[in-house]
Amino acid sequence: MILQTQTTSFKEELYKGIHDLTVDTIKLALYNSLADLNEATVAYTASNEITGTGYSAGGNVVTGVSVRSSGFTAWVTFNNVLWVPAAFTARCALLYNASKANRSIAVLDFGSDKTGINTFRVNIPANTATSALIRSSN
Repeated sequence: MILQTQTTSFKEELYKGIHDLTVDTIKLALYNSLADLNEATVAYTASNEITGTGYSAGGNVVTGVSVRSSGFTAWVTFNNVLWVPAAFTARCALLYNASKANRSIAVLDFGSDKTGINTFRVNIPANTATSALIRSSN
């Protein structure tokens, strides 16, 4: 089952001070439709990770990571993730912290299989208090 969500373990680990997203190496790995990624995912796994031209196991490093806040909301911003060259198909992705034992952060569900020919781009939602992929509010 693929479910787009922040993982439960990530939420708990934030309160324990395990993650520092502005310093740690954050990565995005891509998976096929057989992946079992959801709120219970605790770490990166190679199970059902895609293969193909331009893709390396473990995925790509996420860049432009920063933490912002406004009013009652705090959120994490980061850049779109790009693979060039690319010749592969992916159904979902796992955002994870490679610096902290590959602990999971969030699952992204693409809604259907997406195929990259020459380029594969994962567009991250707008980096705002109401749209950011990773955000907390009251």
